[in-house]
Amino acid sequence: MTGKDDLNINKLLKNPAVLRVTDDISPVLSERRNYSPPVCDALRRKYTVLKETGRYKFTVDKEARRQLPSLIDNKIRLIEGLDSADETLAKAYGRPRNIGIVFSGGPAPGGHNVIAGLYDAAKKANPASKIYGFLIGPDGIIENEALELHDELVDAYRNLGGFTMIKTGRAKIDTRKKMELSKETCKKLNLDALVIVGGDDSNTNAAFLAQEMFADGVQVIGVPKTIDGDIQVRDDSGNVLCAMSFGFHTAARAFANSISNLCTDSSSDVKYWHICKVMGRVASHLALETALQTHANLTLIGEDLADYVDKNRLKKAQKQGKVDYHAYGMTLRHLSRVICDGILRRAAIGKNYGVLVIPEGVLEFINEIQVFIIKLNTIIAEYNQTHDKDFHSAFALLDDKLEYLRRLAQRSRKNLTFTLWNTRDDDLFNDIPAFFQEGLLMERDSHGNFPFSQVETEKVLMDLVKDYLNILKDEGRYRLGVKRTYYQKTLAQAGLDPARFGAALFENYGQSEFLLRKTSIISAKTCKQALVKEGLIKKDDEIPAAVDKIYKKSVPAFKTQIHFYGYDGRGNDPTRFDCIYTYNLGLTVFGLIANGATGQMAAIRNLEKDFSKWEPIGIPIAPLMHLEERKGKLALVLEKSIVDVNSVAFQVVKSRREKWLAVDSDEDHFRRPGPIRFSGRSEEDRPITLELNALASQGD
Repeated sequence: MTGKDDLNINKLLKNPAVLRVTDDISPVLSERRNYSPPVCDALRRKYTVLKETGRYKFTVDKEARRQLPSLIDNKIRLIEGLDSADETLAKAYGRPRNIGIVFSGGPAPGGHNVIAGLYDAAKKANPASKIYGFLIGPDGIIENEALELHDELVDAYRNLGGFTMIKTGRAKIDTRKKMELSKETCKKLNLDALVIVGGDDSNTNAAFLAQEMFADGVQVIGVPKTIDGDIQVRDDSGNVLCAMSFGFHTAARAFANSISNLCTDSSSDVKYWHICKVMGRVASHLALETALQTHANLTLIGEDLADYVDKNRLKKAQKQGKVDYHAYGMTLRHLSRVICDGILRRAAIGKNYGVLVIPEGVLEFINEIQVFIIKLNTIIAEYNQTHDKDFHSAFALLDDKLEYLRRLAQRSRKNLTFTLWNTRDDDLFNDIPAFFQEGLLMERDSHGNFPFSQVETEKVLMDLVKDYLNILKDEGRYRLGVKRTYYQKTLAQAGLDPARFGAALFENYGQSEFLLRKTSIISAKTCKQALVKEGLIKKDDEIPAAVDKIYKKSVPAFKTQIHFYGYDGRGNDPTRFDCIYTYNLGLTVFGLIANGATGQMAAIRNLEKDFSKWEPIGIPIAPLMHLEERKGKLALVLEKSIVDVNSVAFQVVKSRREKWLAVDSDEDHFRRPGPIRFSGRSEEDRPITLELNALASQGD
């Protein structure tokens, strides 16, 4: 390149048009930063007060009462707004405060607006207040790595996705040493309050921190965050207090838009089944919302499988005077058959394509897999505790792990009281493909949970599906329906009688728009034999080219494309719903802090209803906790909320399954949710799941 060229490039780079289109700040980013979310009526006032209510009841776990005595009797706090206040309230409300906030766990769209809402409320009450962001998650608290937030920084991230402002991490403050270091950090920063934005484990951690710091006067407030949507709070009477954690709507919409594009691709290229696994380590909320958003042909909902009963097996056993215990609970093999049934039915009307949505945690609801997971979790935890070494380091190879399990099975034969891993367990486990054995034996996550996201759930299922489809193909039951008009045209053009050949080739000729070849015709050879038998050709003749063309058209080739939706959705810029929700959550956090609350989770009641009915509240965390097995031991945790199969949203999806499978016509019923738009009248104002479930409270 010459000097003159260099000069021209430098001049070009200074061109206003080039500067505009290559700037880091796009028009969309500017629009987002400048957007001001609407505020709940109570939070618009100059002051807020808390009104304790005993209307909502919770069954308290005895262990929670023992471990969290200072918090266990907390009640629901309703936040009410005041335009004026007496001198005492005004002074207490407006005093300068030091507040720390931390992100814990994976990102969820809207987190920055929690900070923005808290920051705005605190600065409005007293500009001298300071908000500190702890860096890279709870480690920032432990190591006193904090950043004082300021206007320019907060404004740069308003309405934007990610946790980029202060980053996030997965550390837990779960030892005495970490707790003491955290308390020391709060003391050094002279914190009045600590805000923990996270999922079920993080809010559990918030409760224990609130208990530990109660005597020090440091308030601790939790904020419900998880794209999985599995933090939902109801009281003992079923009253909804928190309908959904933030970030769920954005992730679901992001996944739905991508999956909708695959629906379009699938029905255009008509040769692929797109297999879409969506995040949701336990609950299937994201899969349910995605089904409503896209009308994918098949969507598995894990919770729907949990109580499955194979009625056909039961009837068969009853006739034989037996009890078939295998009829209770969904098995992997039977689930693969359910998928195959949908594939076969679509193929029968010529649709050798489609879209299948699988929730990441579907295996959690498969009985046989769940038993293995529970047993292996216990085996691994006991080994680590007994030998004071890591199971996965001690048995690095799969063969080593299998040999250890084999020895446990042998032990069960010698010691009848040892039932953790018996010979039957070992035999069943050895029937599982090696890659899945490896998956079930992989390292647990930092919380002791089985890492479902790392298991190739879709591969496990699709391998079984492909195997069964090959069997069905050999039996002549997996075949593509051929449109009658196409068949008649093809044979007529070749000078052949469609009616005579149709009776020989198809089992439903003259009865259906889509023709299915006879199950006895499974190859070109058997096709020829059928024609010879009916006297349509002689033994030494070749199959007529037109007939051969029709036969080949009836032979399906099952091709799949695998997709995983998770990190892309959780990193998306938030929907308008999540922007509004999280900003009001941040304001709610300050309302709780300013009025002395601790051990509470900030929430918005009536999320499932119109914005005008939203109510900011504080939910006591301690009464929500119960004992659950973690790392082979019982521990107090916040319970995850799974899909309610009796909910309106699920019942609607269930009732639409047949329609969305689309085996009654040429047309599919795919829905196009479109990309997330920050503005525009057509942008939805809440998740479809919540909109449908709101109907239950209206009596519709």
